[in-house]
Amino acid sequence: MIAQRPELTIVQVLEGINGSKIHLTLDGVGLFDRDLSYIAGDFPSWPDGLRIEDDVQQLNYAPPLRPRYNYLFLTARLPSRHVLVFAISQRRLDSLRNSLLHTMVYSLLPLIAFALSVGIYLSHRTLSRVGGLNEAIERIMEGDLSGRLPAGRSRDDLERLAGSVNRMLDRIEYLMVEIRNVGNDIAHDLRTPLSRMRVRLERALNGERNAAELHEVIEKATQDLDQCFSTITAILRIAELEDGRRKAGFATHDLRIIVADMVELYEPIAETHQLTLIDKSSRGDPLPINCDRDLLIEVMANLLDNAIKFTPAGGHIEAAAYREGNQIVLRIADTGIGIPESERKAVIGRFYRSDKSRHIPGSGLGLSLVMAILRLHGTALEISSYREGTANPGAVFQMSFTMHQEEETDSLLTEPLPETL
Repeated sequence: MIAQRPELTIVQVLEGINGSKIHLTLDGVGLFDRDLSYIAGDFPSWPDGLRIEDDVQQLNYAPPLRPRYNYLFLTARLPSRHVLVFAISQRRLDSLRNSLLHTMVYSLLPLIAFALSVGIYLSHRTLSRVGGLNEAIERIMEGDLSGRLPAGRSRDDLERLAGSVNRMLDRIEYLMVEIRNVGNDIAHDLRTPLSRMRVRLERALNGERNAAELHEVIEKATQDLDQCFSTITAILRIAELEDGRRKAGFATHDLRIIVADMVELYEPIAETHQLTLIDKSSRGDPLPINCDRDLLIEVMANLLDNAIKFTPAGGHIEAAAYREGNQIVLRIADTGIGIPESERKAVIGRFYRSDKSRHIPGSGLGLSLVMAILRLHGTALEISSYREGTANPGAVFQMSFTMHQEEETDSLLTEPLPETL
C-alpha cells in the first residue's frame, strides 16, 4: 500500500511514521534513492547485507538506540528507481511464542496435577475394590462356598461382574448341596433294600431251606436288586437330562396327538385298576410345540403312572392338551390322595416320599425326572388340587409350552409310540 503511493506522499508518510499506525505491523520502514542513500524512514543507512530482491531476507541488524536482533526484511523498487525497505523484528514472534509456551505450561501444570490426582484416586479406589474381590475369592477357594464377592450399588462393570460371579456361586453352592443331599439320599435308599437282601441271604445260608423257600429268597433278593438298579438308572437319567445335550433331538410335534396316544396306551392299565382314563384335549387345529417327543412321552408316562398308583378304585384320571393364549397347556389330573400344599415343592426333589405314599413301591425320583425334562424344555410344573375339601382332593399337574409358530404342519406327530413303553 505504501509502495503504491506517490513518492512525495511516501516521504511524508515516512517522516510522520512515529505517530502513525504502521508500527503496529512493521518495526521499520525506510526509503532510499537509487544509489541506496537515505531519504526518509527508520533506517539512517542501508542495512549491511541487504539485497534488492522480491524474497524475504533474514538479517541480524541493530537499529539506532536498539539492541541487535534478527529482522525479516522485504525490499520494493519504485517506478522512480527508489527503494522501499520494510522490516519486522522476530522479537514479536519470539515473544508470542514465549507467551504461548508460558500459557501452556501454566495451564497444563494444574491440568496435569488434577488429572494425576483423579487418576491416583480412581486407581486406588479400583485397586482397593479388586483387593476386596481377591480376598473374597481366596476365602471361597479355601472352601467357604457361602462367601460372596462384595457388590455395591454403583452398577459399573466391576459391580456387574461381581454380581454375575455371585449368581454363579449361588448356583454352584446349590449344586454342591444337591450333590451332597443326593449322595446321602442314595446311601439311605440303597441301604434299605441291600440290608433286607443281606438278611434274607444270611437266613437262607444259616438255616435249612427247601428248594421252594430258596427260590422265594432268591426272587425277593432279585426284586431288591431291581429296586437298586432302578434307582441308579433314574439318577443317571436325570444327570443326562440336566446336561442339556438332548436339545439336539427337538422337533415340531402335535401335543394333542401325543396325549391321545398315551391315553390309548394307558387306558387298559387304568381299567385293570378300576379307574377311568379320559382324554379331554381340545379338538380342531393342531397344537404344535418344539420338543423331544420321547422325553415328553416319558413325562406323561411318569405322571400317568403316579395317577394310577395313588388313585383309589372307582376314581378317574384326565389328560388334556389345549391352547391358552399363545401357550399350549398339558394337564394331567386325578381324583387320588393328592399332594398337600406344604409338600408340593418338596415332591419334585429327589427321593422325597410323602407319608401317604411310603407304603407304595417307588424310588421317589419320578417327579425329579419330570422336572429335569421340563427344565430342558424351558417350562415349569404347577401342582394344585383337583377338588378341595374332600377325602381324596386329587392332584393336577399342569405344564405350559410356547406354541411353535410354523406354517408347515406335515412334520407334526404321526409316529407310533416307542416299543419300550
